[in-house]
Amino acid sequence: MRGGRAGSATVRLGWRDAEDIGIALSEKFPAVDPLTVRFTDLHKWVTELDDFSDDPQASNESALEKIQMAWLDEHRNR
Repeated sequence: MRGGRAGSATVRLGWRDAEDIGIALSEKFPAVDPLTVRFTDLHKWVTELDDFSDDPQASNESALEKIQMAWLDEHRNR
């Protein structure tokens, strides 16, 4: 987890922050199985996170796969 997430500083998320995005998605959508989410929806949900500040067009399939797997880890370890 990137520094500041639990503190008072706001953490700005980008496509390379798969673990932190996975945590945020797990918190926002606790009942959703990440493996059932289409990449088009995943992209939309990531870019709509309050802390997300990266270029929406800078995503790629690899980044979305990493985010999905990080979210799945969080989902399974609840």
